Amino acid sequence: MRKPLLLVTLTVVLFACQKEKDNTATYEKKVNVAYGTDAKQVMDLYLPSNANASTTKLMVLIHGGAWADGDKADFDIYINELQRRLPGYVFANINYRLFTFNGQNKFPAQEQDVKAAVSFLLNKSAAYKFSKTFVLLGASAGGHLALLQGYKYANEATPKAIVSFFGPTDLTYLYDHPGQQGVPALLATIVGATPAQNAALYESCSPIHFVTPQSAHTLLLQGGKDDLVPPAQATRLIDKLKEAGVYNEYIYYANEGHSWEGPNLDDSFNKIEKFIRQHVP
Repeated sequence: MRKPLLLVTLTVVLFACQKEKDNTATYEKKVNVAYGTDAKQVMDLYLPSNANASTTKLMVLIHGGAWADGDKADFDIYINELQRRLPGYVFANINYRLFTFNGQNKFPAQEQDVKAAVSFLLNKSAAYKFSKTFVLLGASAGGHLALLQGYKYANEATPKAIVSFFGPTDLTYLYDHPGQQGVPALLATIVGATPAQNAALYESCSPIHFVTPQSAHTLLLQGGKDDLVPPAQATRLIDKLKEAGVYNEYIYYANEGHSWEGPNLDDSFNKIEKFIRQHVP
């Protein structure tokens, strides 16, 4: 897949079914659980049979697609691999309203939906038998939304860790220093203004402006040849996290673009598993 700001491409075929097994549990899949009234405000839940409201952890998955494309189904291919590596987690794979090019659902509709989905999940934690300990993981536009949710709304819902595959971190800088010629026009269309017209809105949409010393541990994965979300988006955030004293890891694949596969994809899963096991007690 080479759509703008979409998900990491997987070539390993991982089969999803209604009940999926790891070493310790079977999983019940609940499809299209509504967290709002819009048709896009739904999620799929993967609930392990041995779930416990005190100890079971939650991972929220947020798909990419330039805030205007993509679907939770894009992440389905990840689920078995994540279950195998992080057995016992509840996984929530969410959809959100997408911008339409007739002008509906301008940003921050997507931000608002992720916030609503996380709030819904934490309010339903007892019913679905998981604790308040959660991780956010997103790719591309979903990485941006994971970082924004995790930093901006930490006082309301505090993640233990955030994982971002090549997510934008500073929309103003991305507008001013695009890797591709069409990116500024895309941003202006989805946000509804240029940075010169509405600097405050761009700032409020940029995760980099919400980093504090209390921000969640953060793992960033980035391709060196990414011309949609250039490496500067990651390195600028890393500098901000270091300045605030926030633990972070930066995994850089020099010859990869806005997606990767094969050994580097397997390495990414290895890094994610190690990071979460170390930093999500």
